[in-house]
Amino acid sequence: METHFIRWLRDHLPASPCLRLGPGDDAAIVRLSGEPDVVVTTDLLTEGVDFHLEQDDPRRIGRKALGVNLSDLAAMAARPLAAVVAVALPRDGGGGLSALDLAVAIYEGLLPLAAEFDLAIAGGDTNTYEGPLVISATLFGQVTEYGPLTRSGGRPGDRLLVTGTLGGSISRHSFDFTPRVREALQLAERYELHAGMDISDGLALDLSRLAEASGCGAVVCLDRVPVSAAARQLAGDDAAAALQHALGDGEDFELLLAMPPDAAEAMLRDQPLDCPLTCIGELVAGSGLWQQSSGGELLPLEATGWLH
Repeated sequence: METHFIRWLRDHLPASPCLRLGPGDDAAIVRLSGEPDVVVTTDLLTEGVDFHLEQDDPRRIGRKALGVNLSDLAAMAARPLAAVVAVALPRDGGGGLSALDLAVAIYEGLLPLAAEFDLAIAGGDTNTYEGPLVISATLFGQVTEYGPLTRSGGRPGDRLLVTGTLGGSISRHSFDFTPRVREALQLAERYELHAGMDISDGLALDLSRLAEASGCGAVVCLDRVPVSAAARQLAGDDAAAALQHALGDGEDFELLLAMPPDAAEAMLRDQPLDCPLTCIGELVAGSGLWQQSSGGELLPLEATGWLH
């Protein structure tokens, strides 16, 4: 639904001179007169979809609500500035807490993460109603001299690199991840990057989106995909199942980057981050998502992942 709705919005939203980049990327970019461009992103988290209040600590829920938006700023290689947070609380509370205590716990979870990234909480809105917990955070970031990084800048021949390991987010990583803001800024400063996004809906699905936005196809070398220990644990002895977790689980919140071959070689040689960097394939002329067999044959790869 989300993809089709974004296409509709692109066709129907009026143009604006202050809008440098509109719907369809990880964040929007707004041009202010005489000031640096501002990156704006928002995510809505809902009970029963993104968390379960009866089993998830509301502090972790609050942290996640801020973290997913910080990950969007990382995808654009933007520096975090400020946030506004809106919370719709169940009137009778939840998770054994009153509505007030629930609100406090949510903020007790998000405030330390905001401090970690020098992000100001500028305000927001709070209300109670006869419904489930809903949290919406809107973040503002600053475009640096090395950005913005978008999905649409990839070119045929670009290498595809990912940070960290993928899959198994159901094993709590979706709450405990650290947004790759520092990593994105460091890489953008040191290397030539053509395109990027964060992996929130699954590697295969998100890569298909980056490739389409860049007017390219993408080839993935499946034996290079960095499968997480959590994905392997979920799959037991089934290596194929572990790989499918890495391709489609989503909520990894790692970076997916496209760059020229020489930049990729330098980055892989330097390994400048505290987390690993892995080359998983390349962008190619044409369209579609492809997997490369051990014999070099190209086969279609399904764009699995979380569909909103």
